[in-house]
Amino acid sequence: DLYFRKNPFGGEFTLFAGLEECLKFINNYKFQSSDIDYLRTTLPNYIEKEFYDYLSALNMNDIKIYALPEGSVVFPRLPLLRIEGPILKGQLLETTLLTLVNYASLVATNAARFRATTGPDKSFHEFGLRRAQGPDGGLSASKYCYLGGFDGTSNVLAGKLYGIPIKGTHAHAYVSSYKNLDDLKIRELADCHSGELRPFVDLCLKYLNELGPVLKFIPEETNKGELAAFISYAIAFPTGFLGLVDTYDVLKSGLPNFLSVACALHECNYEAMG
Repeated sequence: DLYFRKNPFGGEFTLFAGLEECLKFINNYKFQSSDIDYLRTTLPNYIEKEFYDYLSALNMNDIKIYALPEGSVVFPRLPLLRIEGPILKGQLLETTLLTLVNYASLVATNAARFRATTGPDKSFHEFGLRRAQGPDGGLSASKYCYLGGFDGTSNVLAGKLYGIPIKGTHAHAYVSSYKNLDDLKIRELADCHSGELRPFVDLCLKYLNELGPVLKFIPEETNKGELAAFISYAIAFPTGFLGLVDTYDVLKSGLPNFLSVACALHECNYEAMG
């Protein structure tokens, strides 16, 4: 579900816009060969060949889209778009759909507020291009933050086009896509030094129980879907584990789950990034 948290400008409504661009983006989505070549150079060398094969054949034909009519008056926390389909594809679409809807709806709402305030008798013209955040706002921000002294970006396209180092985390949606430890298909991790397969899920649970009395939390009360997400992410990227701890409860769940996975990684001779 794509929604927003509060109306802009301290107002009482928002005008939904950007749907046409969202539909065009989804309809034409594909990975070019140059995209996959770039990913091969930036992702760890232990990424399976089958992942790149999957991306090369990926399309969004099995995605279902439900939406309000463009131009509808809408309100906070009510879905503007609902995307149904495989979770991996939903994750790939999420960021761009948010940027397409957020900016369009913000500008349309601003215009509607001017019109509502003055009535139908005044004539308005938009002269804002010189003050806009570039014709490609997200890419411009990535490029010029790097110029200004930043060290990297989460914008993979900016990395490809401008050679900026790309860094990132998993998404909150990734955490909430796991319900419990039974969702884990892969439960072992190869030791970084010896290559021996270690029972990684069991190690994480061992450290979770050991840390409880030390840090004054109850291991049984941490969110096990969150723990499963951290474990799966650590197994996929053991050299780049960087966790978001605020999906549910930072002190009672996020930090304890993160620390238990970080300790298990350490026992397998990896180091969590943070």
